[in-house]
Amino acid sequence: MLDSQPSSGAKKRSALASFMFASRWLQLPLYLGLILAQCVYVFHFWVELKDLVLAALGNEDALHHVFQAVAVPGAPLPDKLNETTIMLVVLGLIDVVMISNLLIMVIVGGYETFVSRMYLEDHPDQPEWLSHVNASVLKTKLAMAIIGISSIHLLKTFINAKSYDAQTIIAQTCIHFVFLLSAMAIAYTDRIMMSTQSDNKHH
Repeated sequence: MLDSQPSSGAKKRSALASFMFASRWLQLPLYLGLILAQCVYVFHFWVELKDLVLAALGNEDALHHVFQAVAVPGAPLPDKLNETTIMLVVLGLIDVVMISNLLIMVIVGGYETFVSRMYLEDHPDQPEWLSHVNASVLKTKLAMAIIGISSIHLLKTFINAKSYDAQTIIAQTCIHFVFLLSAMAIAYTDRIMMSTQSDNKHH
């Protein structure tokens, strides 16, 4: 009879464990804040796109805003809307989209992994990666997204290479290379961990 009744210590530990597990909901305001940040990025995207379209139609204020957006500090402003200027603006828009994708991965993947299940298995729009998401997969996805964002910034620097000194270009290239090495290290570490877990199951 005594063995069938949980001890008071066990009850306390169970209550404490439940309280600690419920503390995961403290992350909810953080994810809601990221959703607001996503709204800001959507607004910024449409402002930049509107200025690009109006600049192409000859609007002087929009042209000035576009030139200010693509200008390199210390370099003269462009004097006309040419292919390079349009490319730089479009790369800026792509940068916004990629950061927005990163936000979605953090919001959806982080909430699913650390807060609560979303039960999206039967949803037609469920992201492919979400079906097998865990902390390791999320880390790798985030690392790849950061590399993509870094690539956009590096490409913008190369397009404006004549406006930068060699030290700045080398520094940005090295930073991008460090991101690549970090992603490779994360992927390799996850592979080792998965291999170890698989070996343990066989034993």
